[in-house]
Amino acid sequence: MAAERSHFIAPVIQDNPNGWGPTSVSDAFKGIPYQPFSKGDRLGKISDWSGTSFQDRRYQNKYLNQFGGGSQYAYYHEEDESSFHLVDTSRPQKPVYMRNRNRFNQRKMNRDRERQMQRQQAGMQNLMKSRDKRLNRKLQKQYANRNNWQDRRNQGPQKFRNASVMVREEWKVIEEMDFPRLSKLSLPSIGEPEDLVKCGELEYYDKAYDRVNIKTEVPLAMVNRVFHKVTTTDDPVIRTLLSKGNVFATDAIISTLMTCTRSVYSWDIIVQRVGKKLFFDKRDDSEFDLLTVNETAIETPNDDSAEKGINSATNLALEATFINQNFSQQVLKRSYERERFDQPNPFVVEDVEEEAKVASVGYRYRKWNLGDDIDVVVRCEHDAALAPGTYINVKALNEWESKAGMGDWRQKLDTQRGAVLATELKNNSCKLAKWTVASVLSGSEYLKIGYVSRKNFMDSTKHCILGTQQFRPRELASQMNLSMDNGWGIIRCIVDYCMSLSDGRYLILKDPNKGMIRIYDIPNNTFESDEEDDEDDEEDDEEADDEEDDQGENGEN
Repeated sequence: MAAERSHFIAPVIQDNPNGWGPTSVSDAFKGIPYQPFSKGDRLGKISDWSGTSFQDRRYQNKYLNQFGGGSQYAYYHEEDESSFHLVDTSRPQKPVYMRNRNRFNQRKMNRDRERQMQRQQAGMQNLMKSRDKRLNRKLQKQYANRNNWQDRRNQGPQKFRNASVMVREEWKVIEEMDFPRLSKLSLPSIGEPEDLVKCGELEYYDKAYDRVNIKTEVPLAMVNRVFHKVTTTDDPVIRTLLSKGNVFATDAIISTLMTCTRSVYSWDIIVQRVGKKLFFDKRDDSEFDLLTVNETAIETPNDDSAEKGINSATNLALEATFINQNFSQQVLKRSYERERFDQPNPFVVEDVEEEAKVASVGYRYRKWNLGDDIDVVVRCEHDAALAPGTYINVKALNEWESKAGMGDWRQKLDTQRGAVLATELKNNSCKLAKWTVASVLSGSEYLKIGYVSRKNFMDSTKHCILGTQQFRPRELASQMNLSMDNGWGIIRCIVDYCMSLSDGRYLILKDPNKGMIRIYDIPNNTFESDEEDDEDDEEDDEEADDEEDDQGENGEN
């Protein structure tokens, strides 16, 4: 029996001779919508339920049909159900590149918010600072006004001081120099001075007084010695040095002019123009050599006639001068060993007893060149010698008022000496400036300052030394804001103006109530009438004595 063979049944193929696709539609597919498509169309997702809420832009046009979107599959409802809403509560899935965007944006927003808050805080702080500054300035202004008002109330009415010399009607004001203008002058680069003559003898300073303090205070002793305060034109040494310069003065006069902008009280200096030379002198009956007390303080000592007590300005000046002279001699060693200069004291008569009573002093005549052929010759002074070749000046500050029965120096001098010095620099600025300038001019190595207080503040005759302090003059000048360049500028300004005047006598007067100096043109015989009257009286007495002698002789005959 032959094997049975399988038979291949060919499928029915619907051939479409006009194109591609079926030629007829089966009954099973009748009524189903048909979407045309092309062979070039990409096959995409069967369905995308998230397309309504989120659409990836990268694939937005990837599966589009070239025939366009049809409406075959659109949903149509017969009834209007406007109240029906399809809510999609599912959280759409974000692509990778956007998953951290919100976190990045949040951090950025936080940073921006922090920066904005920082800017706001900084603005508020600046606003508060500016407000605090305005408030502080306002409070300081109110406090200053209150203090000024308090000072004015404490001081009472403004004091009108008298001039150091009575201004006569025939005197003419030829120049006025106010302190603001003088304080701006400067003459720098003044060279070192030239020593012309050295005269006198100096005793050595006793260093034991450097160890004096409040617990070991030393009573101030009265020293019976002679102090020569000879003016410029009466100096015999200056008369021999007329060929060395064209301006002549003493260190006391030059220091007064250099520090004139710090002065409050009135003073006067005579200027004599003789040919091409100027001589600066003091009046014989003036108080030029008296030391002021609290001249630059807020409340200066009163000098009214009704209150002429021990604390008046005049009595305090006498007391301060007395203390200064006695202190400068008490702190010296009593020995024959001395520092002797080339020439003896020019103001001492050759008498052993008188020479022994003369105060320790060394005169140093020095010359400075100010330019334009102006040579200033000044007689400078040293008070003592610290070592051979080392010269010093010795001065004393005095305490004259107490608080709560006990002076401040006995409480603060050992522990707060800087505060004590600062107070003295404020209350006695002019006096300390004069001492410092005189020490710089003389070339003193140090300036010794003693602190002397009353033993009983109701008694101005007994005092105690509470301590001493040593300074280098130029360092002290820098500490008190004292400029030597400004001092020389003032001297040059006054000298230049006086050199432009004709020969004669002039007076420099510090205004007693204003910050200025005035230059008066005065007659040549001014301030000489008293001396002439004394000479005339002496001549009259001598003539009367001669007449009496003649009458006696005639009677005897």
